[in-house]
Amino acid sequence: MRLNRILLSASLIVVALVVQVSILARLQLPGAVPDLLLLTVLALAMVYGPTGGSLVGFGAGLLADLAPPADHAVGRYALVLCVMGYLAGLAKPEGGKLRSATGPLVVVVGAAISSTLLYAGVGALVGDTAARDVGLGGLLFTASLYDLLLAPFTVPWIMALARRGEHDPVADASGGAGGDVAAGWLTSGGAKGLAIGRQRGLRARAMKSRVARAGRIKGVKRL
Repeated sequence: MRLNRILLSASLIVVALVVQVSILARLQLPGAVPDLLLLTVLALAMVYGPTGGSLVGFGAGLLADLAPPADHAVGRYALVLCVMGYLAGLAKPEGGKLRSATGPLVVVVGAAISSTLLYAGVGALVGDTAARDVGLGGLLFTASLYDLLLAPFTVPWIMALARRGEHDPVADASGGAGGDVAAGWLTSGGAKGLAIGRQRGLRARAMKSRVARAGRIKGVKRL
């Protein structure tokens, strides 16, 4: 991953995690908590592709595992978001531009359901039965509903920021400078060409006038 990708992804993930822990988790909504971190990973993955999406998902999940008030095993959410990032990266649109909002919304719903099931499944393997106590069906429904409602206000903007970060300002600047240099070179070259042409034209006229004068003088002498 390039440096601009890492910096942009890290900043977006930190902001999403802070908002999720400090605001969304305190709303006391029934069922699941709106997963802004998951939506951020999905949006970045649909721009960066499967490899970049899996790396972003792993980093975001590991940060969520370590951030308080995490009460689960470290690496559990990292595994979930790594898989979600990879799968969402497979849905990267051709050319990097979205043709409709249907695709991302389907990805969001599928990821909300899949991440909840995968998180509960990994929890069952390590002995965590919290999902059973709350009710897996209610978690799936509320997670899909909350993420679907939050997605139109987050996913398009994050994808737009990620696409803008893909452009290299150094390359753009050098390209612009190269264009200016080429334009200046052509302009100066054209001016020099015109000047040389004018000088050659003046020289040719001077030679013709000299020849004409010499012919007249010779004619006079002959007469």
